[in-house]
Formats: sequence, structure tokens, C-alpha cells
Amino acid sequence: MIRRRHLGLIGVAALARPAAAADPRWPNAIVIATASPGGTYHAYGVGLARILTRELAIAVSIRETSGPGENLRLVEEGQAQIGFVTTGAVMEARAERGAARALFAMYDTPFHFVVRRDSPIRSVVDLAGKTVAVGPAGGTGADYVPRMLSALGAEIRPANGSWADLAARFRVGEIDAIAVAAGVPFPAIADLEARRAIRYIPITRDQVARIRLVAPELSASSIPAGTYPSLMTSYETVGLFNIAIARQDMVPSLAFEIVRDVFEFHAEMMEAHPAAAATVPGNFVRNTVLPWHPGAMRYYGSRAVTGVLTGD
Repeated sequence: MIRRRHLGLIGVAALARPAAAADPRWPNAIVIATASPGGTYHAYGVGLARILTRELAIAVSIRETSGPGENLRLVEEGQAQIGFVTTGAVMEARAERGAARALFAMYDTPFHFVVRRDSPIRSVVDLAGKTVAVGPAGGTGADYVPRMLSALGAEIRPANGSWADLAARFRVGEIDAIAVAAGVPFPAIADLEARRAIRYIPITRDQVARIRLVAPELSASSIPAGTYPSLMTSYETVGLFNIAIARQDMVPSLAFEIVRDVFEFHAEMMEAHPAAAATVPGNFVRNTVLPWHPGAMRYYGSRAVTGVLTGD
């Protein structure tokens, strides 16, 4: 079932840039493919939709999906104009040969593993045979976590579903652990922190190295201490970078304005989700998997002379 949430055009005629809607080739509406409620993609998408609705004078809605794999397909098929994907999803689909093009780099997706504080589980190896929430089928966690843990000798029983439902099942003991791959702080985990005592299972350097043997697209990542109330020290792990994409045939002037608005209203994006702190022009180097959209390249080219590409 298609699920969209529309953000109303509130005063856009007065608030949008005078030239924003000057190109008659722009669409009347934009759909952003995100993920399920309770996750970072969803919150980030709501914030982006609000900004673009106001600044572009176009009705922008979000579409709830299973995550990067579906988002890539929706953009390539023209059912969504913007989609959020991971570098891993692009590599797995060999999408560099398709119609998708990069708009801007979003943020890192660190993997983190959570259990109830009174759980006997002390390491990721102890997850063998346990029921582990990995998120919606087709999402990053569902695609990677079973493979990562299998490389460590831990075969799990993955539980799929929306993060809101999985967190509720975790709270009552139906699920042994949660394995999250998302920008931090992850809303469902932050909510759990407020409701139940939890603990973060560490991943050793040796385990990181073994995981990267089966998924070399993963890179070193960490979650800073204090990101969650009970995370007292930094959490070393692996992660994937996220990229916002569009079809190659998006009007270049529209792509340019989208990229400009994301960076110009950076503080507002951070209010939507703190992970947007990493949505800065300098992180364009984190896209190593997709060609850039010409409109995005025009933005980065116009900013290069100011030093932003290396300074932000």
C-alpha cells in the first residue's frame, strides 16, 4: 500500500524565492522516498519536504518505504523524484549503470546493537539463535545484519517490521536484541532509552575486520559518547554513508535549487534530525558510487571557489 504524507503549501507564494518556480519544466509535485516511521530517513524526509515545499512553491510529500533498495527502484522508475539510499544499496544493485544520480551526501549510518540491560547477552556472538530486530524487509539492517553476524559465526532469527512495532515487541521481551543501521540518534532507540534500561553490545576491532571481509563497502564508524543517555563511551563500529538521489532527467535547475536549499537551511534540517549535522557540501567526497546530477555539480562548482568543498 502506498503511504504518503503531504505537507501543506503554507504561504509559499510569499516565502519562496522569486525565481524558484521560473522554469516551466518543473513538476507540480515532488515525492521523497524515505522509510518507515520511527527511523532516521523518515524524520529527515519530513524536514526536507517542509523546506522544499516552502522554498520551491511545489507540493512535496514523503512516501513511506522499506528503505534504500525500494527507494532506488522508485526513483529509477519515476515513482519518486528524490530518494534516500546507502552506498551499499547502490553497489549491490549496480545502480551506477542506471538512471539514478547523486544530489547530496546525507550522513553516516553506523550499525549498533542493543539489548535490555538485564539480558545475559554480552557480545554479538551471543546473538546466535536469538531473535534480533533488523527493521523492515529490504532495509539496510535486514540486508546486512544477518550477513554480518553470520561472518562472526552467529546465525540469528531476524525479525522484520516497522521500527515502532519492533521496539514495542522488544520492550515486552518478544525480541532479544535490536540491530540498527541508521543515522544517530535513532528515534526508536532514543524512545527506548526513555522507557526501558538498555545496553549497547560492543563490536571488537577483530570483529569489524571480519565483517568487512564479507561487506568491504562498510567503513569504520563510531557513535559519540552521549548520543544516547546511557552511552557513556564512544561506540566503535562500521557504517555506510547515505546519499540523496534523483533521476538523471530531473530538470537541472530544480536539482540545483534542491541542493542549495538543503545546505542553505542546514540548521532547519538539523532540527528535523541531528544526523543532518553531516549534511554539508564537503561530504560530497563520500559519494564514490554514483555519478553526480548535472544540477548538483553546478552547485558544487559554483561553491568550489569559496573553499566550501574542503572547508565544510
